[in-house]
Amino acid sequence: MKTVACPHCGKAVEWLPQSRWRPFCSERCRLIDFGAWAQESYAVPAQSEDAPELDAAPEDSERY
Repeated sequence: MKTVACPHCGKAVEWLPQSRWRPFCSERCRLIDFGAWAQESYAVPAQSEDAPELDAAPEDSERY
């Protein structure tokens, strides 16, 4: 049986259809995590202006 760690408290959670709140161990942990998202506590780091654009073509490449 596969187990995962609850993203909030780290408690082992069985990965089964009967595990109602998976990957969380309980509704409480799920709601705490949801509250953090709602308050924008989680964020993806912004790309700095010094970093090159990923979809920009190199200057020396030929264009068709």
